[in-house]
Amino acid sequence: MPATPEDLIAHLTSIGVAHTTTPHRPIFTVEEGTDLKRAIPGGHSKNLFLKDKKGSLWLICALGDTRIDLNATARHLGVSRFSFGSPDLLLDVLGVTPGSVTLFALINDPSHRVRLVLDAALLACEHINFHPLTNAATTTIERDGLFRFLEVHGRVPLVLHFDEAGWPHAENPKTD
Repeated sequence: MPATPEDLIAHLTSIGVAHTTTPHRPIFTVEEGTDLKRAIPGGHSKNLFLKDKKGSLWLICALGDTRIDLNATARHLGVSRFSFGSPDLLLDVLGVTPGSVTLFALINDPSHRVRLVLDAALLACEHINFHPLTNAATTTIERDGLFRFLEVHGRVPLVLHFDEAGWPHAENPKTD
């Protein structure tokens, strides 16, 4: 059974990650939440659940307005072209539905089937916003809280910087 939003919030508290959750209407795209971004401080994320041609799964978490050229990103990562993972695969692997894709869904992937890519611009934000396994709320955590969550779940992200055209360039992830 995948974790619920309530399970996630309890988990964040139990691992010492300070958080604030703001309920709101369901939001399915970055554009739909423009008004909420103004009301909730911090960097707002967009999260892409992808599958490469060989069947490997990827989660790219970026700052909401970051342009991402998926073909260039796939080439940079040395994988076959990306396509979006199906709703059934998303639910099976990360336990969420379309519109609710979030870094926090890694709580539902203990076997690490999904490889994580983080946008350097997102990591430059002091406070970062993700859906808490539902698109009817936003949970704000500090950058250090993000790294704590990843550490607890045994995740070492690949960090990329995306230029204005959406082309990726490698960065070094935080290691301390």
